[in-house]
Amino acid sequence: MSILGNVIWLIFGGFLAALGYILGGLLLCLTVVGIPFGMQSMKIGIASLAPFGKEIVEAQQANSPLRVLFNVLWIILFGWEIALAHLLSGLILTVTIVGIPFAKQHFKLIPLALLPFGRDLQ
Repeated sequence: MSILGNVIWLIFGGFLAALGYILGGLLLCLTVVGIPFGMQSMKIGIASLAPFGKEIVEAQQANSPLRVLFNVLWIILFGWEIALAHLLSGLILTVTIVGIPFAKQHFKLIPLALLPFGRDLQ
């Protein structure tokens, strides 16, 4: 069932969302300061290619001081907009019964969009 969900996800916007994350990450990597944020953006893009059947896992040192600092900067600069987009997309998809599984995937991506440093979708 995960494979079918991922294929439908890709066809109906998942590929474009992942492409946006990856291209945004590449643009961030053009500056030395933006490299850590660009890498996280690309990580979210790769994770959003196939979210069905995966869960967010936390790394052992997920709450180290440097990662906490980067997560705070991420939330202020990028994270809240990405999380809001996933929230609105998920709410729109819950209007129909067919859209509920896809809304769940958007809701699953919200924590990763808010706190990407030290977390991954596996």
